[in-house]
Amino acid sequence: MRKAGLLMPVSALPSDYGVGDFGRGSREFIDIMKECGLHIWQILPMNPLGYGNSPYQPYSSFAGDEIYLDLDALSEEGLLNRKPAPFRREEARVDYEKVRAYKRKYLQEAFQNFSPDSEYETFKKQEWVYPYAVFLTLKRHNGMKCWNEWKEEHKNWIKDRAFDISIYEAETCFEMFVQYEFYRQWKALKNYANVNKIEIMGDIPFYVGLDSLDVWMNQDEFLLGADGKPTFIAGVPPDYFSKDGQRWGNPIYNWERMKENGFVFWRKRFGYNARLFDIIRIDHFRAFDTYWKIPASSPTAREGEWIEAPGNALLDVLLKDNPDVRIVAEDLGDMRPQVYELRDAYHLPGMKIIQFTFDPMEHNNLFEDRENMIVYTGTHDNETIKGWFEGQPREVRLATERELYAWGYEEDSLVKNFICYTLDNKADTAILPVQDVLELDNAGRLNTPGTLGTPNWEWRLASLDKLKDKKAFIRKALAKSGRVEGGKMPVRKRRRPNCKEDKKGI
Repeated sequence: MRKAGLLMPVSALPSDYGVGDFGRGSREFIDIMKECGLHIWQILPMNPLGYGNSPYQPYSSFAGDEIYLDLDALSEEGLLNRKPAPFRREEARVDYEKVRAYKRKYLQEAFQNFSPDSEYETFKKQEWVYPYAVFLTLKRHNGMKCWNEWKEEHKNWIKDRAFDISIYEAETCFEMFVQYEFYRQWKALKNYANVNKIEIMGDIPFYVGLDSLDVWMNQDEFLLGADGKPTFIAGVPPDYFSKDGQRWGNPIYNWERMKENGFVFWRKRFGYNARLFDIIRIDHFRAFDTYWKIPASSPTAREGEWIEAPGNALLDVLLKDNPDVRIVAEDLGDMRPQVYELRDAYHLPGMKIIQFTFDPMEHNNLFEDRENMIVYTGTHDNETIKGWFEGQPREVRLATERELYAWGYEEDSLVKNFICYTLDNKADTAILPVQDVLELDNAGRLNTPGTLGTPNWEWRLASLDKLKDKKAFIRKALAKSGRVEGGKMPVRKRRRPNCKEDKKGI
């Protein structure tokens, strides 16, 4: 069945508490999707946000961020003495620092009222839970610095257990409680989605952040110096859009060590996420084939080299461990043919961005006519369609309008035509960012690659009312594109615009 879905970060959903969470706003969003006939909700990583509040630089690949916890649910469970007062701000954007401080006082109250049970005891026996609680506790006692800058006895605890961590028992127990509640609330929300025939597409970054339990706990799995600092870091080389390339700063994997131990780190990481999501999108799939290795001393990504990765060996074990998992390969950017060969050897759907097919300056990820693929109007890293279109030269705007009209799209806006064009693609799955469905300009852009801080990752909706207003359009567009039960791909024939239509600017 041809399917369609929405791309929407949990953080961007409406709530009374300053950031989207697992509460009423998420369930209302699922209800809207069901009423529209949509089947996939793609989210971004929900791990604890690290540097720059980026979901791609988390403190752990296993833990969840406490900001997503639904305070109303804690109140209904009797863990809060009263319903929390709403968090109020003038702007409808996420202020992570203030929201975190606001929610934390309620989480601490809930912890004080919590009585551990057998389910909790089973949860905390997982290999990562207690070490993560220690990691975050020690991080707070070291001014939130990266673990390689902690006091020596703190930094070395993960190896020698010499430091008496029991003096922080209350703090570590609190962190384990938070992770338990995160897991319980997320599983309940996912179940609500699945009951309503909505699948969740999660997102796993290829690399992990240096300032994370992942690296602190598995230092021999990464290329680090004796001081715990990376000797080589990840990124991508210069291209048309970035003359210096992108220097991400993530440590490079010690692939030789990983091959020796059977990729145990990746197997645990991937296996845990496979239990949390119905579909897993692997960000930067290119690195399964070849990765850009930058000396840590280099100030830009210019100095580096492509190194072959053991992609086949790694994918073999991941799929053997998780035979039912569905993987999406994020194969955007400058690719060599071997990347597509690796993708196709495992029958993995790739990704294509329709916005790029209309951009004369974009030479990668152009139109590809495949069924085993997911097409997007844009992703979390793109401009919105409206923002992109308004920023283009007049000749590009006219060419875009003519092309859409030539294929018979005559909705009342350019963005709607763009959405219909995307849904009609041959690809099995089409995903639409909510910002495009709402026809927002670049004020709704979520992230600009290569930049840090405000306004990245801060966009959110005050309510879902405007999305509800789009339900009729979405249902109609899905029906026309055959992305409904029993639907078939439409057959469209290109028509040639005449002189009168050219004069109209279409």
